[in-house]
Amino acid sequence: MIREFKMPDVGEGLTEAEILKWYVQPGDTVTDGQVVCEVETAKAAVELPCPFDGVVHELRFPEGTTVDVGEVIISVNVGGDEPAATPQAPAAEAAPAPVAAPAAEAEAEPQGRQPVLVGYGVAASSTKRRPRKQATATGAAPAALAAVQSELNGNAPAPAAPAPQARPLAKPPVRKLAKDLGVDLATVTPSGPDGIITRDDVHQAAAPAQAQAAQAPAPAPARPEAPAAPQAPSTAAAPSAGTAAAPAPEPLAAGVRETRVPIKGVRKATAAAMVGSAFTAPHVTEFVTVDVTRTMRLVEELKGDKDMAGLRVNPLLLIAKALLVAIRRNPDVNASWDEAAQEIVLKHYVNLGIAAATPRGLIVPNIKDAHAKTLPELARALGELVATAREGRTTPAAMQGGTVTITNVGVFGVDTGTPILNPGESAILAVGAIKLQPWVHKGKVKPRHVTTLALSFDHRLVDGELGSKVLADIAAVLEQPKRLITWA
Repeated sequence: MIREFKMPDVGEGLTEAEILKWYVQPGDTVTDGQVVCEVETAKAAVELPCPFDGVVHELRFPEGTTVDVGEVIISVNVGGDEPAATPQAPAAEAAPAPVAAPAAEAEAEPQGRQPVLVGYGVAASSTKRRPRKQATATGAAPAALAAVQSELNGNAPAPAAPAPQARPLAKPPVRKLAKDLGVDLATVTPSGPDGIITRDDVHQAAAPAQAQAAQAPAPAPARPEAPAAPQAPSTAAAPSAGTAAAPAPEPLAAGVRETRVPIKGVRKATAAAMVGSAFTAPHVTEFVTVDVTRTMRLVEELKGDKDMAGLRVNPLLLIAKALLVAIRRNPDVNASWDEAAQEIVLKHYVNLGIAAATPRGLIVPNIKDAHAKTLPELARALGELVATAREGRTTPAAMQGGTVTITNVGVFGVDTGTPILNPGESAILAVGAIKLQPWVHKGKVKPRHVTTLALSFDHRLVDGELGSKVLADIAAVLEQPKRLITWA
């Protein structure tokens, strides 16, 4: 018997996800709970476990495909009374059987099963399956009949005639890729299951044409012949921190003047969030330049402290602690605006967000209840947050419920910026590069470690006085770190 696993809603109200990588192939044995693929939603990359035991029968979508929640992504032969359909997969795909109503599929579920993931078993009202195209099946039958009839008549060359009428098997994203690269799918040799053309097949077919274009003396017409890595978001337009380096862009073929990058996943969600925040919350940004020489000395001392052994100690750790002290002294800054209820919601906890620029785009995971953590605990949480972001394993839950954010644009050598608020938060602190600069200290000009801080805040919640107090307290702690004790 063939069981189907649908794309679950792995977040809160997500409608689609991109398949990044398959860990199994048709014919592989899988067990209940085994990870079969990795998908990227608008919030994070998530691994999906299979909810039953059996043998993989079919992968419905190739890697790189964006799939709607509720779409069947993999079918598994779990044994039982009904034999698995093997030789006629293309015809079965076009047949109405796999498009059975969710109610019929629910009857096949074993009693008492608990969903493996949040949102597993999406209700019929929440998503609608796109009807499958019938062109492949309807076009294949006449072609096969014509070939058989030709053999009976003894006409050997006859099968070549109906071939152009048969539509090559390929998913919509693969068809679009072929169109962008100028590849005729009829000339591509398929390597996917059941004769389906994959993205690799298209790239291999396009490779000779790209090589010829690279050797041609005259520039070719503008056409994207190879995907390039997405550009990092502007630090002046959105929060970012260099916690994960993006891969180097691939070299472009000669004559290529433009490359188009699909807006999806994390980058798509970030763009929507930043636009919504920028045009909803009235932003105000204030700046202060501060001597952080004593903070830098304390960082070096803490690196040798036995209580901090094995932990990541850097200026960001003390900046985060300074922000938490400032919030404790000015609690009204830690709030959110409830438009529906027309209320200001004061938060008595701090979920500290750290903006991270990753190869997949900008994300803002947060440290839960950061206000209650000791310095070693905060250092450990920051280290885990950075490591998880580098590996692309940040979960949707880690990016929800933030109250205030830090964006460290200084790692890029930038002095400061005017960061946009993370949606639902009232303030975001931008930290500029820490540099040795001439500074008047005790009446003399000396080289000191100096940085510029920028605090953006929602002027509906935070007026100029409150915002100024918060920024001044952060600067005071960084200038005299002993205030971490006296103000605690």
